[in-house]
Amino acid sequence: MRQHEHFTISDLAHEFDITLRTLRFYEEQGLIEPEREGRQRIFNRRDRARLKLILRGKRIGLSLQEIREILDFYELARDEASQSLKLLHLLTDRRDRLLEQRRDIDAVLGEITALEQHCRQIIDKLPPDS
Repeated sequence: MRQHEHFTISDLAHEFDITLRTLRFYEEQGLIEPEREGRQRIFNRRDRARLKLILRGKRIGLSLQEIREILDFYELARDEASQSLKLLHLLTDRRDRLLEQRRDIDAVLGEITALEQHCRQIIDKLPPDS
């Protein structure tokens, strides 16, 4: 981890392998709040930590609203147990949605397999000249 206290937008974009546009979008959404020195954005360690949480949340499929709830909760709640409980509920809900999607995908794949088999049976019955 960097030991710097302040980071430029380019520093963070490079470190996290994201675009400047992505960082600006998160700023527009109020998820990070860099200071300004003229037109230059100056990010602090808090912004960097929030960005790390945002990207982790996106990676596991949380919506920006869910990520905002987590970030806001971390700002308001000072005890780790309450924070962990809120995060655990969000993660459990996300897992449940993913498992449901997996069941739906498995059902669709089963239907595709059945239709493929049906098509192959019809094709196999065609005369060789067809």
